[in-house]
Order: sequence, then C-alpha cells, then structure tokens
Amino acid sequence: MTSYTYCSALQDHIEGVIRQKRALGFSYDTEAHILMKFDRFCIAQGCAKPQLDKTLVEAWNAKRPNESPTTRMGRISALRQLALYMVRMDLPAYVTPTHHHPKVPRYIPYIFTAAELGALFAQIDSCTYCCEVPYRQWVMPLLFRLLYGCGLRLSEALCLHLADVDLKTGVLTIHDAKFHKDRLVPITEELQQRFRDYAQLVHRSSDPEALFFVGRPGHPLSGGNVYKNFRRFLWQAGISHGGWGKGPRVHDFRHTFAVHCLARWVREGKDLAVYLPILKTYLGHYSFGDTAYYLRLTAELYPYITAQMEQTFGYIFPKVEGAPNEAD
Repeated sequence: MTSYTYCSALQDHIEGVIRQKRALGFSYDTEAHILMKFDRFCIAQGCAKPQLDKTLVEAWNAKRPNESPTTRMGRISALRQLALYMVRMDLPAYVTPTHHHPKVPRYIPYIFTAAELGALFAQIDSCTYCCEVPYRQWVMPLLFRLLYGCGLRLSEALCLHLADVDLKTGVLTIHDAKFHKDRLVPITEELQQRFRDYAQLVHRSSDPEALFFVGRPGHPLSGGNVYKNFRRFLWQAGISHGGWGKGPRVHDFRHTFAVHCLARWVREGKDLAVYLPILKTYLGHYSFGDTAYYLRLTAELYPYITAQMEQTFGYIFPKVEGAPNEAD
C-alpha cells in the first residue's frame, strides 16, 4: 500500500476518500497517486478553499497533449470519486457528469491457441543467460508457466516470497492481492517439480523472506523486464503484436488459463455449476460476474460447446465487450 503526503486545501478530503475506499477493500494505490498529482495541481492553481468548483474540475479534466483516453479517464474518474465523497459529506463539490467522460476502447482479451503456446514456450525455454538478469534462463520458463498454468496476475507472481511457496505440498500463498484478499493456489505436480528445481538453483541459501522470482542480485524482477522479454518471445515465436494497448499482453495468459479451463471442463462433461465457483476462488475474483464473463468468451471461441454451456448458464452470458475488472 502506497502513501503520499497531501498539502493542498483539499488534503483532509483526499485522505478521507482514500481511507474510505481502502476500508471497502480497494487498494486505491493508482487513484492515490492520481490524487497526489491533483493535490499539487490545486497548489499550483492557488486554491485556498477546501472546495471543488466547476472551474477547477474542468481545468483538471481538460485533455493534455499526447494523453491517451485511458489515462485521461483515470484522472477524471479519480477526481469524480473525490467529488462524490465530498457531496456525501455535505461539502461543496462539482461532480463531473458521466456523459463528459472520454470514450475508452475496451480491450478484448487475446486467447492463445495451443499451437501458439507451443511456439511461445519453445522460445521461452531457449532463453539464455543475460548479465543484467543473471537468472533469466531459469526465471522466465517457470514464471510464464505459472502465469498460464495457474492464471496468476503478474503482480501476484512477482510478489511471491520463498516462504509463500510450499515445495512439499505444492501450494502457493498469495498475500494481499486485489481487494486485499489472501488465497491458496495449488499447483500441478509437474509445476511443483519445476519450482523445486528452480529453488535448488536460485535459493539454496536464501532467506525465507526473499522474493521467489529475482532479477539481478539484490533487486526484484520488474514487470517492465518481464514485458520486455515477453515481447521478444512473441517476435521469436512469430506471434504478431497489435501495438501498445492492443496485445497480446502478459495478462492474457490469465485470460487464456480461464478459457482453456472452461473448455476442458465442458469437453470432460463437468458440471459448470459446480466448477465455476471453484474457478472464481482460484482466480481470486471479487465477483461472480468477472468469472462468468469467461463463459461467453469461451463459447465464442469454441462454438461447438455453446449448446452445452447455455443449458446451464445461458441466462447469465454477458456480451463480450472487454476484459473483466482486471487492473494488473
């Protein structure tokens, strides 16, 4: 959890909305960072009163040069939540109407095919030593198998400590994930053996609190480094990338895991009414709707199983317009 020092006339209200959101289970780190910038914006604008007037709000909401719709939407939404909080406290605040929000194109998850996964992991497994990341040839094959094999968020994988990985039982403990939820994630025997082999190579004398996936000695593996390697693996595997914001993304391993699980269960004749709640818990979803989203996505990718899925879940199929609420 990240904290900032707020200094403007709106300091108390900014801190108040952040406390409230975090008490409701939201990490609110991204929004806290945006509100820190707004706090500085208020000081630069010479705001002396603890109020949000229309002029100030619209000045903040104005589009900036080279700013993407997604970034602008994040700024507007964070300030709108502050305004709503202040209104609930009977304080003067202008709330940006929702129809003033910029249109943000929603990302449709990229689901890897079996052939693409085979080509991709062939390149990942061919990863060689790099002086900047000396453990790269061991880290990348295991990390990407974990992302696809268990559907973890990248942030969850990178935050794993040695003590969180039970090499005997093959159970991972995910701490303080999205919505501050902890969960246990069992892994397959094959993946468990890979974890043991990796630990022998990298963590023979490591402290239990050491991060499991390491970058260079004494430094954690960064998401940026993972993404850089991922883009190279895609190119080597002959999988085209649509450009910034269009994928495939690292997070699409999680989407692919969910879709492939559902497709396999349908082929095996499993009762999805029983298995879907299991998938929800395994993925660490906050709501059933986030998990149910994958039903429609699976049906659209595998039309031959649509009838079987609709027998049980046709009434909750959402239209595929974008990924579930997965900020990662």
